[in-house]
Amino acid sequence: MKKDLGKICSVFPMPVLMVAAYDENGKVNVMNAAWGMNSAMDKITLFIGERHKTTANIRVSNAFTVAIADRAHVVEADYVGIASGNDVPDKFERTGLHAVKSAHVNAPIIEEFPLTFECELEQIIDTDTYHAVVGNVVNLCADEKVIGENGKVDPLKVDAILFDQFQAGYYTIGEKVGQAWSSGKELMK
Repeated sequence: MKKDLGKICSVFPMPVLMVAAYDENGKVNVMNAAWGMNSAMDKITLFIGERHKTTANIRVSNAFTVAIADRAHVVEADYVGIASGNDVPDKFERTGLHAVKSAHVNAPIIEEFPLTFECELEQIIDTDTYHAVVGNVVNLCADEKVIGENGKVDPLKVDAILFDQFQAGYYTIGEKVGQAWSSGKELMK
């Protein structure tokens, strides 16, 4: 039997996205954002508040990176979602993570995260609650260890963490259970 839970909008699971940008002095800031998605084949849209230092940094630098957080860095990923760069000047340094400048956009790549989308800012759409930050993906940078035998990213090798808003927990991806655009073909007969 199903039970009504009320007006809850918690699509899950959500990837834990590490959004990084430089401030006006070239200092790295990174935040944890779960509300993000592909909005076109070459675009990522993030939904983040104006009060975040990262939002201000993106406005200044016109670029940002979006990395997929992994199991090995759940503590650091959670920390950058708890601490604000507005209140903790050495927020990034406290994580022990390392950044290098992207070769493609004016934004940092966090070396420890295995998969990073490098984005140029297309636009910021102001809404009543959040800003939709739309970025054009210029490059996808992947650690060789997450590339499968077919030359593509293997999601199990990324060991990405996912956020569940119901339990406020982080989880990892499980096993592959089917093949997209193939498993359902048997019902096409």
